[in-house]
Amino acid sequence: MSSRQKLIILVTSILLAPSPVFAESKIEKDVVIGMVSGLALVMDVHHPENPNGYAIVHVSGSGFRRPLSYDAPQLSESQVRIFGAPLVEQGYTIFSLNHRAIPKFEISEAVLDVQRAVRYVRYHADDYGIEPNHIGAVGGSSGGYLVSMLGLLDGNGDPEDRDPINQVSGKVQTVLARAPVTDFARMDPDSDRVTEASPIDFVSRDDPPLLLLHGDVDETVPFEQSEVLLAALEQAGVAAHLITIPNAGHGPTFPGAVNPPDYIGAMIEWFDGHLKK
Repeated sequence: MSSRQKLIILVTSILLAPSPVFAESKIEKDVVIGMVSGLALVMDVHHPENPNGYAIVHVSGSGFRRPLSYDAPQLSESQVRIFGAPLVEQGYTIFSLNHRAIPKFEISEAVLDVQRAVRYVRYHADDYGIEPNHIGAVGGSSGGYLVSMLGLLDGNGDPEDRDPINQVSGKVQTVLARAPVTDFARMDPDSDRVTEASPIDFVSRDDPPLLLLHGDVDETVPFEQSEVLLAALEQAGVAAHLITIPNAGHGPTFPGAVNPPDYIGAMIEWFDGHLKK
């Protein structure tokens, strides 16, 4: 095994190691945020020991897919230790989501589910002790797509809806997206996913600050996907930044990266600097 491979394993093991603070934090498991045709939509709530009054919705990457078996693992438990734990340690309340997925459901339904989660958190802000008008979102890959949509879509509530939760906004105020799909047409012009809504189609000047993380040799979601969204955001006058992870491929620990920038520290700084305003 080369020294480079040993370093990658060491970095990965550090990132995946249980955080004492995170392990000891109070976790509400499987909070039901809605029911769709008998299917419960649930999320886990990670309460910090010293809450700062701000909420961040976390969406793990999954390729938009989940198994159809009864024992399929919950998406809410995937990757949250990597990006959620450092935020819990800083006092943020983390809401880690499950959502409907392909092949049984459409990507558009996953978008509705994550918006529903934001509405639920906002509606119950007093119960969770968080600021309802300052909610952030963090996610990677397909989760990066979904949190980008949470920031770029209008997310307006329907005042006529009989469910009061659906009357409030599903838009977040700050976003971190790791290796997100931002333009399905650029990913594969011949794919049947081209008809899906793409984040780049919804960029406007009133969008929230958006931080992008992306490995520059990512073969699953090309680096260009973040570049084109960054350019569109900057042209619209939106606060945006792209952190390039050199030599990194696709995944929550940026496989292949050697001496990567402190993207966890940058994430905390981004939310501290933008979400709390």
